[in-house]
Amino acid sequence: MTTQTTQTTRTDLTGDYTIDVAHSRLGFVARHAMITKVRGAFNDFVGTAVIDADDPAKSQVTITIQAESIDTRNEQRDAHLRSNDFLDLANHPLITFESTTVEARPGDVYRLTGDLTIRGVTKPVTFDLEFTGSAVDPFGNTRVGLEGSVKINRKDWGVNWNAALEAGGFLVSEEITLEFEISAIKSVA
Repeated sequence: MTTQTTQTTRTDLTGDYTIDVAHSRLGFVARHAMITKVRGAFNDFVGTAVIDADDPAKSQVTITIQAESIDTRNEQRDAHLRSNDFLDLANHPLITFESTTVEARPGDVYRLTGDLTIRGVTKPVTFDLEFTGSAVDPFGNTRVGLEGSVKINRKDWGVNWNAALEAGGFLVSEEITLEFEISAIKSVA
């Protein structure tokens, strides 16, 4: 059996979407000991989007992450990240993002501004998402792809723990890169 996708046009894209968690990634990158990068992801999240292809300013995105789903492929490190030193899951089990504005940029890029809440602290963030394409999959679902990233200072959200290194510097970078690789499925009307 051959699997084939059908391309969609931009006008077909207006509608409500749900993030396909099985084909999406919400990740992060931090420097460790100032010499290497540690990558991780959140494995349990939900998200919705309203896309208005004709007027992107009417679009919106909402994401809710179960912070306990943090995964850096190291149980000891993950347990530390879940503790009060970092995400404080006992008091703040969710990380959320709600867009406040969406702006079309040149090319296939959309600039999102919204409220990011980590550890009970809400701050605005702005980042670009590249539209990577759309297709109708073999099951008849209209899908869109979006990718982007944003650098944040974790201390702005009260994630302050660190350890000084003997040679100078700190164990964990203050700057964290959040990465988004999204596949979203259009809701059937």
